[in-house]
Amino acid sequence: MEQAKIDQSYDQYDSYGYLEDLLPKKLHQRDWGMSNYITLWMGAVHNIMSYMTVAGFFILGLNTKQVLLAVMLSAVIVSTFYVLNGYSASKYGLPFAMLLRDSFGVKGAIIPALCRGLVAGLVFFGTTTVVGAESLNVIFSRFIPNYMSLGGDFNILGLTVPTMISYAVLWTVTVLLFLGGMNVLSRFGNWSSPVVYVFIIGAAVWAINMAGGFGPILEYVPKKPNSSPLVFVACVSALVSNWAGPIVNMADFTQRAKSPRDVIIGLPLGFILSYVLFAITCVALIAGTEIAFGEPIFNIVHAIDKIENTFSVVVLILALNVGATAFVVFANLLPSGLQMTALFPKVFTVKKAGVLTAIVGTLILPWKLVSSASTLFYLYSFIGSIFGPIAGIMLSSFYIHRKRKLDLDNIYVPEGSHGEYKNGYNPIAMAVLGISFILPMSGAFLKSVPFLVKMNEFAFFSGLIVSFILYSILGRFSKPNN
Repeated sequence: MEQAKIDQSYDQYDSYGYLEDLLPKKLHQRDWGMSNYITLWMGAVHNIMSYMTVAGFFILGLNTKQVLLAVMLSAVIVSTFYVLNGYSASKYGLPFAMLLRDSFGVKGAIIPALCRGLVAGLVFFGTTTVVGAESLNVIFSRFIPNYMSLGGDFNILGLTVPTMISYAVLWTVTVLLFLGGMNVLSRFGNWSSPVVYVFIIGAAVWAINMAGGFGPILEYVPKKPNSSPLVFVACVSALVSNWAGPIVNMADFTQRAKSPRDVIIGLPLGFILSYVLFAITCVALIAGTEIAFGEPIFNIVHAIDKIENTFSVVVLILALNVGATAFVVFANLLPSGLQMTALFPKVFTVKKAGVLTAIVGTLILPWKLVSSASTLFYLYSFIGSIFGPIAGIMLSSFYIHRKRKLDLDNIYVPEGSHGEYKNGYNPIAMAVLGISFILPMSGAFLKSVPFLVKMNEFAFFSGLIVSFILYSILGRFSKPNN
């Protein structure tokens, strides 16, 4: 019934001048079935940033069993939020940029759209690409004598010449893949997952054998163990924050669903099953290499570099980069392009905005953000402080105030119209967004306030819970324009 209304109103919304990417999907455009959602993140789960995050858990003192539990709990939480925040789009066929208008207003949606599409897109593109570049250094150094000595001590703002070259190679490949369009991306996603899994399983077997079996790995305890429940929760929050971007803009993927049922079953099934293998491989590689070589390894690439067989090193690093590239393209460049096009349709196309994201994502010096476990966790607290509040407000608006029903006439409005809210802004949503961001993020600076410090450590959860509660209470006082 909802789809029939959408199809009837499509031409009217189209006449307002919206780009095709921003219009609600017609029935024939809703072509993603359950299998698409099962395989959506299967390859991207195995990206180097995620492995580095889990390596940080061991550095913080978690043992193998705690790490396995933290990873699987993260998978359940992320997939649950995927379904909750993706349901509305699967029902109405709306992209994220337009769905934001329901919660924040026609103009107010600009701020959360910028946060998701631009800020986070820049950060995750740059950090993931530079980590991938460091992994390519390992490959090139196996074939080019003294590759890591190129340029001597010369560097630009901390980036060495070898890493510059590797970064440029990976940057170019990622951008070209993105420019290939959705058909190329879909084929890449379908083929990348099996490739990644073949080599990831091989790496897990190698690490388990090297450590003397899975028994020693399962019993592994770091040199400085930490059994604090708060540390455990902080680790879960960090890994959830790694996937918080897709949680927020899941509508960009679920808008093409044939039915909500495909999303409700497909997303959790695919993500949780993928994380089972991810969890096993993580602890095998990280704990296994420390057992074998007697040193903690934060960067998973350094663990892989311990493998003597060059062929195995090359294919494993390439497999991880396939996963990382899929993550960057699907979860960062594409959302950034969609959001910037929605905000400035006369200036950007999706492809132009995506390329701009890749350029600026380099200019922010992303290698500074992944130099250690502590800086990586600070990055996640920042991302969590942004995305948690946005997701909380969206969930409260749709499930509490809208009762799972949207009025698309208040979302698709003629140019110059402010829609449902006066001046185009929902002031309650904007205020809640600000409060919910400031509270957890302030803990990174106000170290003398233990409560705020803890909120910062659990930034995504803190922001989401605070915003959901506040908007559920205060959202009823929003003053519609009509």
